[in-house]
Amino acid sequence: MIQLTDHGVYLVNGIPQTDAPLSADEARRETMAWQILQAHNTSDDPMQLRVRFDAMVSHDITYVGIIQQARASGMKEFPIPYALTNCHNSLCAVGGTINEDDHMFGLSAAKKYGGIYVPANQSVIHSYAREELARCGAMILGSDSHTRYGALGTMAVGEGGPELAKQLLKNTWDVPMPQVVLVYLTGKPRRGVGPHDVAIALVKATFESGFVNNKVLEFVGPGIRELPIDFRNGIDVMTTETTCLSSIWETDEVTRSFYEIHQRPQDYRELHPGRVAYYDKMITIALDKVEPMIALPFHPSNAWTIHEFLDNAEEILKSVEADAAKRFPKANIRLTDKIHDGGVWADQGIIAGCSGGLFDNITEAADIMRNGCTGSGAFNFSVYPTSVPVSLELMKVGATAQLLQSGALIKPSFCGPCFGAGDVPANNGLSLRHTTRNFPNREGSKPGEGQFAGVCLMDARSIAATARNGGKITAATDVDYAPVHHDYHFDKTVYENRLYYGFGKADPSVELVMGPNITDWPKMYDLSENLLVELAAVIHDPVTTTDELIPSGETSSYRSNPLRLAEFTLSRRVPDYVPRAKAIAAMEAQRRNGECPAALRELLSRVGDADALMSNTQFGSCVFANKPGDGSAREQAASCQKVLGGFANICYTFATKRYRSNCINWGILPFTLDEDTPFPYETGDCVFVPGIRQAIEQGTEDIPAKVIRQNGTVESILLHVKGLTDDEKDILLSGCLMNYYAKQMKE
Repeated sequence: MIQLTDHGVYLVNGIPQTDAPLSADEARRETMAWQILQAHNTSDDPMQLRVRFDAMVSHDITYVGIIQQARASGMKEFPIPYALTNCHNSLCAVGGTINEDDHMFGLSAAKKYGGIYVPANQSVIHSYAREELARCGAMILGSDSHTRYGALGTMAVGEGGPELAKQLLKNTWDVPMPQVVLVYLTGKPRRGVGPHDVAIALVKATFESGFVNNKVLEFVGPGIRELPIDFRNGIDVMTTETTCLSSIWETDEVTRSFYEIHQRPQDYRELHPGRVAYYDKMITIALDKVEPMIALPFHPSNAWTIHEFLDNAEEILKSVEADAAKRFPKANIRLTDKIHDGGVWADQGIIAGCSGGLFDNITEAADIMRNGCTGSGAFNFSVYPTSVPVSLELMKVGATAQLLQSGALIKPSFCGPCFGAGDVPANNGLSLRHTTRNFPNREGSKPGEGQFAGVCLMDARSIAATARNGGKITAATDVDYAPVHHDYHFDKTVYENRLYYGFGKADPSVELVMGPNITDWPKMYDLSENLLVELAAVIHDPVTTTDELIPSGETSSYRSNPLRLAEFTLSRRVPDYVPRAKAIAAMEAQRRNGECPAALRELLSRVGDADALMSNTQFGSCVFANKPGDGSAREQAASCQKVLGGFANICYTFATKRYRSNCINWGILPFTLDEDTPFPYETGDCVFVPGIRQAIEQGTEDIPAKVIRQNGTVESILLHVKGLTDDEKDILLSGCLMNYYAKQMKE
């Protein structure tokens, strides 16, 4: 099904091989990724990119913070098309007016600074970007990790908000030239196999080993021509879960047709690798061998074919129960109860968002449900089309009526099911979702209150097959149905009637509409000469997701209020983190006010002259995790730590480039350890890093430090801060990105 080649390969006239007449250095310049990245590179060094993007997209749990950062740094107007979509906080059910207050802020900002405003439920962020912003050879930056439009010939990147603020201030996205991985597609998918099946299989094959971490995936091969554009988009958006940096696909007549249908034929051009192109690795996907897949909690890579799962359901579900019990000791977890009456039974099916709610997915789900029904049991089935234009076309071809007749519910364009807002299952419920993630609590449960529910990812086709069987998990290949092809027609009328198109029409006279929940960032300070941090959380899980660092769901409503949002930091993983961090920050506030807290004096006395160190040593909190930051691009996973007085993360490696960037942009030192360095330390132990400011200024990557243990002992440890750019050094020295830009404005 999927084969990994862990060495360099050449693509010669479209055929992979091990050697070629060009050197690797020459031939790597013939990849599509190289050509597009270098076309957007403003530096003189092709290996150290300084990229300016063609357009940007944000949704309503990120754009307020981004605009506030850029506004505080001197922004006067949006320099590139910037779409503000309202697809995450569309439900105004938490916190009174605050979600709609954010929307009104967004509309006023679009008018003031010249942006594009997409009202609530008109489109999910990535659907709108595909429909109106993607362009062959272009680059788009989004404040959402699933910013991926490679199947449309657009290289797209999901980053934290500060990176978008940089673009609004006409600065650059700085990154070393990434390695490029060839993804070679062959064959044609069987009936009943959909894009999520291919995507889940790809994530399973690559995630755990980090095979494509921070690399670009370049899709080529004869299998591409066998895939409709929705199928390609459905695979492409899930490449985020491999932890790759971005993606790009060859374009063809199918791609051309997409742009023609969306009334933008001028935005199409052919994209292909050169005659001889070099790739650092290769993934081969035999599409005809892909089977219907299911990803079990708590990651898209915890995947099996549906048939494997059904044959071994008790063993697999017991394993999930054991994992869940370790994570959520207050919950009474009983997934094995789903095994009865000759099958495994789910409670819910959801098709939604940028991966699931595509036109082809929904029409084929309707074909499967034709003359069938969900039944009147516990199982419920909901479908969220990605945009109003998609909804209109589904009505016209009869798919909406067919689904409604079968017992499904058709809901508005909304990303909620992907991150735990709406459609929360019952306690111990099992939800099947064609969405992007199934991380812990991603379905909206609160394990700290004894609740638990699990999400399994499946393709829309197999979810529909399951719905037709009343919730009995079923592979779509096991159902007899006849898929009916429908040509898609894009009707832009609703956008023309409802969206605000303001790019190039900034009006400085417009006042921003600031609801009572929208607050400015608290004051942050330059990095001091020395640093002392207390471990406020120590997490030894293999991977720590951004959902665990700052939970999704109802917390989203507070993302315009840094102080209130920070109260949720690590709340579902380390409940005592917030009070610990606050107590540490209180001592630092005393120090800044000229006081000398006795506990702080005692700590400093173990590593030197406490009186001398008190004036030039910052004291803050620190999080240790083996591998933090997998998942969402949300900057709040870092900013909330900083708001609570966090000054450092210590880990073996960062799960994603974007989380490390978020830490740096918020002035959190991104310390790493050598893989063979043990970390037996506990919450309450402290780490003293002398001369940290000078080390960052000089680019010192190996930094000796001392661990002050609660038993009174002091131990040496070697920390690393590797690969900082000059700008990243200045940001850390300034205390955060906003301080950095404020200093530039003064200068």
